[in-house]
This record gives sequence, structure tokens and C-alpha cells, in this order.
Amino acid sequence: MAEWQVEESFGESRALLIENDRVLAARLGWRTSICAGAIVMAKVISRRPSSSRGLCRTADGFEVNVPDLPREATEGSDVRLIIHREPMAEKGRLKRAQGRHFHDQAPPLPSTSVLDLGKHVHRLPQGMWEEVWSAASDGELPFPNGKLLLSVTPAMSLIDIDGHGSPKELALAAIPAILQAIHWFDLGGSIGIDFPTLEAKVDRKAIDSALAQALDDWPHERTAMNGFGFVQIVARMEMPSLLHRFTYSRPDACARFLLRQAQLVKEPGALLLTCHPAVRHAIPDDWLIELAESTGRGLDDVRFETRRALALDAGFAQAVAR
Repeated sequence: MAEWQVEESFGESRALLIENDRVLAARLGWRTSICAGAIVMAKVISRRPSSSRGLCRTADGFEVNVPDLPREATEGSDVRLIIHREPMAEKGRLKRAQGRHFHDQAPPLPSTSVLDLGKHVHRLPQGMWEEVWSAASDGELPFPNGKLLLSVTPAMSLIDIDGHGSPKELALAAIPAILQAIHWFDLGGSIGIDFPTLEAKVDRKAIDSALAQALDDWPHERTAMNGFGFVQIVARMEMPSLLHRFTYSRPDACARFLLRQAQLVKEPGALLLTCHPAVRHAIPDDWLIELAESTGRGLDDVRFETRRALALDAGFAQAVAR
């Protein structure tokens, strides 16, 4: 039976849905005051006349679009909100969070927090998180005779299919990998899939049918494949996907992964973390204290060597002599 396992450290919660030693899905939550599912107090800073829509701001400075403000929530008043979608970093801007008015009589809502997904464990099974993390970092997912190339734009997440074989064979072979990518990388919002161009309408219908069957238990809406092989999917999005994290917050993602690597070093001695300067800059002091305490070392035993020529995701940790 599939089971969610959740691991926490260094400002994030990592969750894997595991069945028979195989990862079915993954989710990644970063600890902020405005994560999906959080109930927060905010001040109404603007409201459209004769409308329940308005803009609120939390004490931490996050702006939240709210569609259902009560009549008495005038500009300058305080309201309680539940966050439905976290802020989304995009090129050149930060897309505001989305929330709704929350009151004591409101019906309970299912939790959207990664922390509430399943059983908390000290450590996820060896190699499983690393496999998902590496695939998301590379933006690639292989399948027989091909691979998916994944990227993120302000408009949508894009899945391109590359490989060998006839266009129909390649498209059919890619569908299991598309399902894997959606669940491994926690994709939502608008998703575009660029299949090989299929000239025959009957072939396009065959791919549409196979895709519909593969995604049958995942809530979404989908267009039929057009004459150029393009399919668009729209699904609910509550937080940035793993691909979003790497596209718009790559140093932060790599910093968390580097510290997790360091936490796994069992050899005695000081810890030397070698990384790009931007990754070092993304590591706050409290995470270093957490690393030292969790490995039984003193804070002076955590050391850094920065290299500008090193890729952001190529950092590594090792034990060295004190």
C-alpha cells in the first residue's frame, strides 16, 4: 500500500509517496508564514467598490488577493484569512498569494500542508529524495527511447518530448513519464505538453485517449491535441512545484540540499561544505546551528569553501581533520 513519508530539516518539509520501494509522488514545502493552508491575520489595504474582492497585507508584508471579503471588512480593518495558494516567484515579479476569508463558523477544510501528508520519519529511504531532486534540478526525465525536457515560464510549465521512433510510438511511450513528472514534481496550474506532430487525426485521438486514461484519477481539465501536437492541462496549484523552486529560487533549493548532504556525513571530524558563493549566501545562521546539533558537532566544526566555478547544484560535503 502506498504511504506518504515526511522528513523535515533546514526550512523545508520533504514528502514522498512510496509503494514497493518506488516513488509515486513528491511534495516540497518551504516554511514561511504564508504557506498553503496557513490561517493568518491581514489588513485590508484596498477593496473594489460594491465588490467582495480586495487586497490584504499580512504583518510580514505579504500581499494576498481575497475574493470573498465580508461587507464589514473595510479598508484598514483586520481580517482572518486562510491561504489557498502561496506566493509564486516569477521572472521580474512575485505573484501574490491567494486566500479566502476565514471565520470560526467556517466548515473545516482539508489540510494542504506537506507536514500533514503522512508519517513523519527521521530520514527518507536512501537515495529516493536524491533521485527526485536530481531530476527536478536537471529538468529531465528519461523513458524508453526518449526523455522529457521540462521548463517553467510565467505562463505555464512546459513538457517537451524528445527521442527516437515514429511520432506515434514516441508519444505513447512518453505518457507514463508525463504522469510521473506531474506527480514527482507536484505540477499544477497551466501545463503545456508538446507531443511530436501527428498528421493523422486518428493518431491524435489515440494519444488523447491514452493520456486521458493515464490521468484519470488526477483532477484536471485538458484540451484535445491540436494539429501541431500541443496539449494544455489546467490543474489546481497550491504551492510552487519543484520545477518552480529550481527555476526561480535555485540557490535556496541548493542550499537546503547541501545541508541535508552534510547531515548524512558519518565520518568523524569537522564538516567542510564546498559550494558556489550564492549557495553559501542562502544559508542562514540558524540552519548552521541545526546542522551542528543534528550531527553532534560544534558550530566551529562547520566550515565552508566557496568556488565561483562550481555549479549551484554541484555543492558537496565531506569530513575533514579538525
